[in-house]
Amino acid sequence: MAEPEPEPESEAEDSLRRFAAIWSRAVYPSTATSMTRAELESYLLPLARVLGEALRADRFDPRAAVPVGAAMVDAHCTDPEALPSILGIIDNYLALYCPPGDGLPADEARARCSRLQHAVAVGFSQALRERTLTEQESISRAALAAQADAERALAASEARFRAVFEGAAIGIGIADLGGHVLEVNEALSRMLGGESHIMKRTVSEWTHPENTDAIGGLNRELVRGERDSYHIEKAYPRADGSVLWANLQVSLLRDATGCPQYQLALLEDITERRQLLSRLRHEATHDALTGLPNRALFFERLEQALAATAPSGSDGGTGDGRRIGLCYLDLDGFKTVNDSLGHAVGDQLLVAVADRLRGCLTSPDQLMARIGGDEFVALHADPPGLTAVTDLAGRILDALSAPVMLEGRELPVHGSIGIVYSPTASHAAADVLRSADITMYRAKELGGNRYEVADPDADARVITRHGLTNRLPGALERGEFFVEYQPLIGLSDGAVHGAEALVRWGHPVHGVLGPDQFIPLAEHTGQIVPLGRWVLEQAVRQAEVWQRHHHGSRAPRVNVNLSPIQLHHPDLVAEVTRVLDETGLAPESLCLEVTESALIGADQDALKPLRRIADLGVDIALDDFGTGYSNLSSLRWLPVSVLKLDRAFSRGMSHHPADPVDLKIVEGIVSLAHGLGLSVTVEGVETSAQAEHLRELGCDIGQGWFYGRPAPPEQLGTLMLADAS
Repeated sequence: MAEPEPEPESEAEDSLRRFAAIWSRAVYPSTATSMTRAELESYLLPLARVLGEALRADRFDPRAAVPVGAAMVDAHCTDPEALPSILGIIDNYLALYCPPGDGLPADEARARCSRLQHAVAVGFSQALRERTLTEQESISRAALAAQADAERALAASEARFRAVFEGAAIGIGIADLGGHVLEVNEALSRMLGGESHIMKRTVSEWTHPENTDAIGGLNRELVRGERDSYHIEKAYPRADGSVLWANLQVSLLRDATGCPQYQLALLEDITERRQLLSRLRHEATHDALTGLPNRALFFERLEQALAATAPSGSDGGTGDGRRIGLCYLDLDGFKTVNDSLGHAVGDQLLVAVADRLRGCLTSPDQLMARIGGDEFVALHADPPGLTAVTDLAGRILDALSAPVMLEGRELPVHGSIGIVYSPTASHAAADVLRSADITMYRAKELGGNRYEVADPDADARVITRHGLTNRLPGALERGEFFVEYQPLIGLSDGAVHGAEALVRWGHPVHGVLGPDQFIPLAEHTGQIVPLGRWVLEQAVRQAEVWQRHHHGSRAPRVNVNLSPIQLHHPDLVAEVTRVLDETGLAPESLCLEVTESALIGADQDALKPLRRIADLGVDIALDDFGTGYSNLSSLRWLPVSVLKLDRAFSRGMSHHPADPVDLKIVEGIVSLAHGLGLSVTVEGVETSAQAEHLRELGCDIGQGWFYGRPAPPEQLGTLMLADAS
């Protein structure tokens, strides 16, 4: 029997192997390894897996990549060109072959890659330094052994010691316990700018502002014999005024009795390495286009500001009186620039805006960053008050008030700013930025080119709206919607002619929500189509139940609202036909209500679905009539049979005497409607006076709280039975 074929590798593992292959091809020419390229590729595969897992991690920690840099040194990838090749492959190919997934924004993925490069460089530098220092320690031990041999065999041992001491590539210096330099080799002399420059200072006098105070303590412990060595990075002033950064290894030399006698210092010049790390750090924390701090550095500074506390006693002893100020800027109309003039011009505009924004900062505790696209943010750590933050926002708007000249054309530039001014205590960085973002959009909605200050109540409303939007798609499946019915009463006979179906959302947290709270969200998200279909089915089935139990002369009908989106859905006619066929409800017992704004001005193609539905025998009501710019002549050819007047017309009839203007308007509309063969329904009937006036004016149907509020279908059934009796 033939052996089964091995299962193919997963797509992710295959991508990982391709990344390792690309990595090995790039690095192999600049290595001193004894491995073949295939062996190097196998060696790099687990390192690539470490980088990919770090990039995709839910809690990102770039330190996971530090061992990768050390492993490259272990593989002898230490030529001068090796590190740029290593970092270049990670920068260009890691996110491509080890993608972080759809949940991580592209800007965050790039920021993670940059920080992983930084971590790899750190691991590489540390491992290279440790290996060098190990070699240096061996050299120094050899030097000491040579010196000891010199005491026993003067000529031979002195020659060997001098060969090691003078020929070493690292700087070596010997000082007594008082810190006076006794001897230095040629390498150290070159590093610091001459032997005379070195000899005129004691060890304690080699200071620099960037050195920590802990160095002096370490040296005092060494001289007292409390430690045998210490290892630090230290800055040294050169004779020409420049700065040398060195890996410093200081060891204590003891005499034959074990007493401290000399200090031996080994110095490795790491100035270029620190400059490289500094450049990598800058690239990882600054925007490549504008040079401003990027999202990563902004969040780092924001978290530092939020973690800081007020000095003791400055806030009554609580230590939490510090505040932060944040200005979240989004350019108004920037997308239009990109779409009409191209992304190259858009990039030039962003650079010009960034230059102006830099000039808005007035103190070291302020930071301006670009966090993505045309979004910028100004951070003011512990401002003296809200006025300082609004002044900053004002300077930003003033800086953007003048047009930007690009390629001979003037481009106007404006922005909307959301301001957050709040205590640092109990705030997360993401929450602060979200509040500023919400407030910025409020400024845009108010016309743009302005700033608004964050309002917790407004934030809560937006967050609630967002939560409703997220829950809406599954709410129908979970059975959270239900339908209530409001009676339609004949004004001439007081009989129940039917009911309007009104959908409600039984939200598990916010309670029962009316349609005005979720229908706009459903229309915005497209959920109105399945929700409207469900309401139609429920209402028609309920109407069929009423008809089976109705014993009067005329069976009640049900009115169902259609949103403009449903009106243009291609399956509308088929859905209405299907639900009528499935329930057996007579078409004349169904009325579909369409708002005036959706029909007035619609072309013939848009009206075809309604005409087909009207041809089935279903009534079409023109809802909210009179609230828009009605074209009365269009009533001649619209497929409607009912005019439904908005409650604004009945509001002036609440008492006797009624508003004569409202009476004349309604009288004219009723006369026009009846002349065209249309019936008239009036919403918002809340008093007996309104009902009497509307009946006298000839209106056909009344609807409102005077007759009954929306209620479960059982209550309407009871009302119908009472009417029939």
